[in-house]
Amino acid sequence: MSREKKINTPKTTAQRLDSLIKSARNKMRKDRELKTDLTRLPTLTWLMFLKFVDDMERVHEDEAVLADEPYQHLIDAPYRWRDWAADPAGITGPDLLSFINGEQSVRADGTQGPGLFAFLRGLRGNGAGRQRRDVVSAVFRDLRNYATSGYVLRDVINLINGIHFDSTEDIQTLGRMYETLLREMRDAAGQNGEFYTPRPVVRLMVEVMDPKLGEVVLDPSCGTGGFLAAAFDHMKPQASTVERREILQRKTLRGGEDSSLPFLLAQMNLLLHGIEAPDIEFGNALRFKLTEIGERDRVEVILTNPPFGGEEEAGILANFPDDRRTAETALLFLQLIMRRLKRGGLGRAGVVVPHGILFGDGIAARIKADLLEQFNVHTVVRLPEGTFAPYTDIPTNIIFFDTSGPTSDIWYWEQPLPEGRRKYSKTQPLQYEEFADCRAWWSDRKEGSQAWKVFGPDLIKRDEQGRVVTVDLDLRNPHAKAAIDHRLPAEIVDSAIAKEQQVLTVLDEIKALVAERA
Repeated sequence: MSREKKINTPKTTAQRLDSLIKSARNKMRKDRELKTDLTRLPTLTWLMFLKFVDDMERVHEDEAVLADEPYQHLIDAPYRWRDWAADPAGITGPDLLSFINGEQSVRADGTQGPGLFAFLRGLRGNGAGRQRRDVVSAVFRDLRNYATSGYVLRDVINLINGIHFDSTEDIQTLGRMYETLLREMRDAAGQNGEFYTPRPVVRLMVEVMDPKLGEVVLDPSCGTGGFLAAAFDHMKPQASTVERREILQRKTLRGGEDSSLPFLLAQMNLLLHGIEAPDIEFGNALRFKLTEIGERDRVEVILTNPPFGGEEEAGILANFPDDRRTAETALLFLQLIMRRLKRGGLGRAGVVVPHGILFGDGIAARIKADLLEQFNVHTVVRLPEGTFAPYTDIPTNIIFFDTSGPTSDIWYWEQPLPEGRRKYSKTQPLQYEEFADCRAWWSDRKEGSQAWKVFGPDLIKRDEQGRVVTVDLDLRNPHAKAAIDHRLPAEIVDSAIAKEQQVLTVLDEIKALVAERA
């Protein structure tokens, strides 16, 4: 009996790339330092980054030849991907690790010279504006090669060599996969996953802010670049001509990030979304003196989820007014955002903040009073518990404001949990579709079971000397039924401890202020 001949159906691009990425991750499990996504994804990313750069270089070289123009390589030989990685039987084992990690090494062509990372860190532009070489240098400045087996790494390199970044289909497909990889890395990072904002939250903020081509969109603490990538996708349909596409590519999106790993992840994320030269500044966005930020530094749209709960060094705090210095990083970023918005109704912002910001007194109250008196805080979206799980269970909110004038009415929207749910979790996260009622309400606001409004100026309480005492934006939904606390006892205790710590922080600030005036 003859066997039926098996027909091999050609794989789709998604199937091919999915298989390739899975194979690469499985290969890496053989290396003792590449057992988790926390080390595997950075390794995959820097390899893909260098393959991407080389593929783009080849395209630009061809364009230069057709235009009969000279072409200057971003990365010179023998450090281009094609020089040391493209040959499947090329440099491997200890020689490969030495080439990548060493300050000096034997290169793939047999000559002596700086190792790969040392060379890339030393790249410099010519000083004429922002140069791609500076970006590559920043990407590899603090990056570490986790791989300890040059043989495993060679296998992974050979797989990555099968990605064609000069193919639009490969880039678009890999862009979607990369989002999943970032989420998995966030999950693996647990409490260190602060650089990832849930994509449903990002999408909601971008859609209601509705950035327009010709405006500049800034995320001063951009993490993996989620807001910038979503803003780019949102504005792509507006870029209908060559000139408008050039504006979108070159003059629209700006970011800042001071940690090397998320800086690398953001670069790759934005490249895969089709942004040819991501404009992300490496460094702490708070490093500039607040009063020296002027009109030329202001932008139309700021979308961000600044780090919260952190603590900045004294040099950073010195950039803020004496009576506005605080240990809460989110409040420092809030002041930066207020400073960087274009005036006269041209600027608007959407900012994720923890609950503590809403009810905090002391310095927090003074900053919020500034916000209400100088800006139009028009909306607060209260997010359900677990929105940022597993990174944190701290309740969070989104504050929306613009520069059209002082605050009048503040609308609140309390995003409900799905029926029967206590909270979101890693395995059952928030879905964008759950914001459908919020989206409908956004453009046709009425009070209801989830929405209410308050008169903002009434929230500012002053003492007899006119000093701001409290500004409580942590308002309960007046239409809600008697609240039923579904939390476990341990969660209630954790929440109480967190609030007590907020109170202690405020008391410390008051104590320091009293000491200064004594």
